Amino acid sequence: MYQRKRRLTSRQQSRLLEHFVAGTTARAASELIGIQVNTSATFYLRLRKLIASKLSGYELFGEVEADESYFGGRRKGMRGRGAAGKVAVFGLLKRGGKVYTAIIPTAKTETLLPIIEEHVRPDSVVYTDTFRSYNALDVSSLQHVRINHSELFADRDNHINGIDPDASGWNQAKRHMRWFNGIKPENFYWFLKECEWRFNGGNHAELLKQLKSWYKHIKLNP
Repeated sequence: MYQRKRRLTSRQQSRLLEHFVAGTTARAASELIGIQVNTSATFYLRLRKLIASKLSGYELFGEVEADESYFGGRRKGMRGRGAAGKVAVFGLLKRGGKVYTAIIPTAKTETLLPIIEEHVRPDSVVYTDTFRSYNALDVSSLQHVRINHSELFADRDNHINGIDPDASGWNQAKRHMRWFNGIKPENFYWFLKECEWRFNGGNHAELLKQLKSWYKHIKLNP
């Protein structure tokens, strides 16, 4: 017999918001609240799309670190840049400030340079590794500083420890995304922007307050 899908109550929506910010998976949240897992998963995805819609437009300035990383399952074949079966992500981090992320088709100059020029204010200092795609920064309006990881991981302020794949910026995103095994490629962007928001947004209380203020202006009831 067909069973009509019930709307979420205000309390259920409020609890889902809290579980989302706390990092509870949609499946666990559905069990704790007593709703269908598809309902909580749909609600979560709509929250991620809401978050992504609020993140565009900010500019980074001062000292900015740039690097790429590759997300996905266990690597097969080639490792590092261009690793098979991975989603390539480019990141920019203002030291002591925000991070900006973008999914990229390749790590070539023609892909990376326009992103940097769009999101980093002229006369800022951009720190990168020695990857050749960053060569164009040497003749741009930005100051370009390189760190050669094969010789030295960091030399005082000359490092990309904030955004480097082995450091906190990417690791925080990867740790969060490990909870969501088998993310569909078409949904990866929304999960990535959720991680960007979490990195930039402060503690859980601040994140929840911000998300509630965005949420109350839209209708998200499945």
